[in-house]
Amino acid sequence: MKGFIVGAAGLVAAGVAHSQEALPGTGNVKKVAVLITPSYPPMEYKDPATDELLGLDIDLQLALAKRMNIEVEWSESSFEQLIPSLVSGRGSLIHSGMSDLPKRRGALDFVDYMQSGAQFFTSMARRGEFRTTSDFCGKRVGMPKATSFPEDVRRWSAENCTAAGKPDIIVLGTEGASDTLTQLKQGRIDGGVQGSETLPYIMSQNEGALERVGTPMTSVMQGMAFRKEDAELRKAYADALNSLMDSGEYAAIFKKWDQQDNALDGVYVNGEPTE
Repeated sequence: MKGFIVGAAGLVAAGVAHSQEALPGTGNVKKVAVLITPSYPPMEYKDPATDELLGLDIDLQLALAKRMNIEVEWSESSFEQLIPSLVSGRGSLIHSGMSDLPKRRGALDFVDYMQSGAQFFTSMARRGEFRTTSDFCGKRVGMPKATSFPEDVRRWSAENCTAAGKPDIIVLGTEGASDTLTQLKQGRIDGGVQGSETLPYIMSQNEGALERVGTPMTSVMQGMAFRKEDAELRKAYADALNSLMDSGEYAAIFKKWDQQDNALDGVYVNGEPTE
């Protein structure tokens, strides 16, 4: 079995050209500090050869900033600290593969830009044991603990394992995708869960080593997160996103990163269409 790797993870701070005008409707805003955790390819990651920040979220954020004539200043944070950093004012918004979950809307508002789902996978060496998702009942399954996946899997297990008289999935939180793959390679877990938007990339970096099982068990929107008091900034981003969709640039970015299946048909705020 081939060794597991997660391609190009890292941290970087970068900017775009200085703007000359304020963002419409937001007073004197000319620069936004965008909070990211750039270790989630193909959404945001660092090219190990060039240190360049890459990914769908990066391209989309820069396209939005260009549309609004503002400057982006990337601000790194661990995923666990993204929301505290935003709430405390250390950033203007979060754009880092974050799921728009109802429990997060108490403090934040989201401009949704894509959809994804939690996907089971295992090693090719064990694919014969896991023909369907129900084969994971009673098995050890790892997933990044800082994401919504542990809660998603527990809910799915209750509905599909417990309800069928089968043992529950043993949910094991990991430090991230790299840790999940390491534990799978070492035989400490039987399978993993990763976002449907990132699993194809991880599989491409581990050719012939991994196998998807079934279809995504969930469907959730991902969004840019804003403080509730920053309603004007949130609206400006929603309007800019709508403009990118109308121009075809949004579709082109999603095609570039092989995410056409995860594109939305319009702009959503907190899971609801804006029109």
